[in-house]
Amino acid sequence: MVRRKKRAGILRRSLLLALGLVLFLIAAIYVFFGIYFRSHFFYQTSIEDVDVGGRTAEDAVSELRSEVRDYLLTLYDRNGNKYQILGADISYDYQPMGEEEKLIQEQKSFLWPGKITKKKKLSVDKSISYDESALKERVMSLDCMDEAYMQKPVDASIQMTEEGYELVPEEQGNYLIADKVFAAVKAVVEAGETEFTFTDDLYEKPDVTADDEFLKERMAKIQSFFQAEITYDMGVDKEVVDKSVISSWITIDGEYNISFDEDKVAAYVQSLASKYNTYGDEREFLTSKGDTVTIGGGDYGWVIDKEAEREQLIAEVKAGEVKTREPVYSQTAVSRNKDDIGNTYIEIDYTNQHMWYYENGTMKIDTDIVSGNISRGNGSPDGVFKIVYKKSPAVLKGEDYESDVNYFMPFAYNVGIHDASWRNGKFGGTIYKTSGSHGCINAPESVVTKMYEMVKVDTPVVAYYREIVKLTAENTRISNAYSYYDEEKEKAKEEAEKKKQQGQTANNTRTPGEGERIAEDGSIEPAP
Repeated sequence: MVRRKKRAGILRRSLLLALGLVLFLIAAIYVFFGIYFRSHFFYQTSIEDVDVGGRTAEDAVSELRSEVRDYLLTLYDRNGNKYQILGADISYDYQPMGEEEKLIQEQKSFLWPGKITKKKKLSVDKSISYDESALKERVMSLDCMDEAYMQKPVDASIQMTEEGYELVPEEQGNYLIADKVFAAVKAVVEAGETEFTFTDDLYEKPDVTADDEFLKERMAKIQSFFQAEITYDMGVDKEVVDKSVISSWITIDGEYNISFDEDKVAAYVQSLASKYNTYGDEREFLTSKGDTVTIGGGDYGWVIDKEAEREQLIAEVKAGEVKTREPVYSQTAVSRNKDDIGNTYIEIDYTNQHMWYYENGTMKIDTDIVSGNISRGNGSPDGVFKIVYKKSPAVLKGEDYESDVNYFMPFAYNVGIHDASWRNGKFGGTIYKTSGSHGCINAPESVVTKMYEMVKVDTPVVAYYREIVKLTAENTRISNAYSYYDEEKEKAKEEAEKKKQQGQTANNTRTPGEGERIAEDGSIEPAP
C-alpha cells in the first residue's frame, strides 16, 4: 500500500515536471520569436510584391533594391506597337526612407502567434531615383517619336472621289506631342508602374472632324443637287444626268463655298447636241431607182435648243427633280431613229429630173420635173429639207421676173415646188440644163394639185444630184445646200495649200548643213 502511494507520488511529480518543461519551452519559444520579430518581418509578409518574410529591414531594403534594378517599363502607342525602357538605361534605383524599420516596429512582435500564418502585403513611402536626362533621351529616341514615322492628323474634308463629292472623315494620324509624352512617361516611372499605353491627349488632334456642323451643312447642300436624275429620251438611246455627271458641275473652293458651274452644264448640253443633232448631217438614202446616194446639207433634222435646254436642266437639277423627258428642241424631225426621215417624204432626183412622193412607204406621186438652170448658175439646192409652208395661189417674184402660180410649197429658202403653166406640159429630160427655172421645181399642174392636197407642212424633202455640181446661187448658200460652192473660201484654201507645198519644196531643195544629209526621198535628215 505504502509502495503504491509512493509510485503515484513519483508519477505525479514527473508529470508536473514534464508539464513545467513544456510550458517553459513554449514560453521560451514565444519569447524568442517575440524578440526575433522585433527586428524581422513576420512570415508571409511582402512589400511592393517583394517577399520580405523573416528578413530584417536591411535585408528587405536589399531585396527591394535588387527588384527595382530589374525595372522594365513597357510602352504601347496608338497602333499597338510596343517599346521598352530598361531601368538600367536610366540609372533607376530604390532609395529607402526608413519605412521598413517602422513597419517592423509596428508589427507588435509578441502577437506573432496570431500573425505569422496570415499573408500581409505592405507598402512603403519609397523614393525612386533615376537619371531624368537619360530618361528623356530614351523617350525621344523611341521609334514612335521619329519624325519620319509620325504622321500629322488630317482634317475631315469634302473631296471629289470616284463616287462624286464625299465627306471624307478625319485621319487621327500618330503625331505625338513630345513634351506631353515625356511628362506622362516621367510620371509613370516615378510611380514605379511597369506598363503604359499612350493616351489620346498625347497626340496632335485634327482641327476639323466629320461631326463638324459646317461641313455637314455644306455636304447636305451638295447632296441636294445629287437627288436629281434627268433621263433624256433620245428614241433608241437614253442619256442620264445623275450624281456621276452632276458632281463635275459643282465647284468647291478652299472655304467650302459651293458654286454651280453653268458653263459645264452648257458644255454637257453641247455634247448632247453634237451627238444627237442631225441638222445638215450626211445620210445614206435609198433612192426610188434602188441605189443608194449620200446626201447631206439642207436644214432638216433634230436641233437641240442649247440655251433653253441649259436653263431647264439647271433649274431641274437645283430643284432635285427626277424625270424622263426629251431635250428642248428648236427643230424636230419625223423620227428619233437613225433614219430620221421616216417613210413619208418627197424625193427629187435632179439628175434624172424626176420627183416622187411617198406616204407611209407607199408611192403616191411619180412625175417628171424641171429644176434650176445649171448653165446660168441657178441650180436647185440639194440636201435634206422640209416643206416650210403651203400657199395657193401665189406670186413668185425675182429680180427680173414675176410669175403667178396656183400652188406653191417652198422647202429651201425661197425655192419650192409649184405648177408651171408656161411649160406647156413639157417636163423632164435635159430641159433644165438650158431652159431651167430660177431654182424652183416646176411640175405639171395636175400633179401639183394632188400633191398640194396630200403633202403636209414639215414633210421631209430629199433632193440630190447624181453628179458633182457647184452651186453658187444665193438661195443655195442660205439653204445650206450640200453642193454649195464658196468660191472665195475655196480660193483661200487653194492658196494656203499652194504655199504649204512651196514651203516643203524649198525645204527639200536647200543645201544640207553641217551634220545633215539628203535622204532617199529627197528630204534633209540628220547625218548618222
